[in-house]
Amino acid sequence: MSDHEPAPATEPVDGATAVQSQHGRTLIEDVVVAKIAGLATREVSGVYALGGNTTRMIGSLRESFGGAGNIQQGVTVEVGERQAAVDLSIVAEYGVAIHELADAIRRNIIRAIERMTGLEVTEVNVNVTDVHLPHDDTTVESPSRDLAVGEVAGAPVTPRVQ
Repeated sequence: MSDHEPAPATEPVDGATAVQSQHGRTLIEDVVVAKIAGLATREVSGVYALGGNTTRMIGSLRESFGGAGNIQQGVTVEVGERQAAVDLSIVAEYGVAIHELADAIRRNIIRAIERMTGLEVTEVNVNVTDVHLPHDDTTVESPSRDLAVGEVAGAPVTPRVQ
């Protein structure tokens, strides 16, 4: 049986964090943590959209030209060797208790990131940039909603049935 020399240590690339175990090293890119946070936020009832008005408008334009939606839109993360911090911007549905919504978002993000990455989440800052009102023509439609044939992103939605 031959002796195995361990592979030389490498430094994580920019935007990645290394998690070391006895069997090797796992690199976790910032974008991975941001996507987990974005998806965990969207799972919470009462979140209409992620991102501020400008971010959502750019996302709607990208989608109207056939681009894919950005899962981490409105989410920024800072990832260290053992910890992560999350900042996000959301639009809340009208009628939702915003302080309870923010707490639910925090719990879901912390649970998801810690379970999937092993990183400790030190903070989750929630910036509520707007409240979506039913029939509000000034708010860009949710990026997760599919547009009907001939419909323009951000245009008022007319009910098809009454």
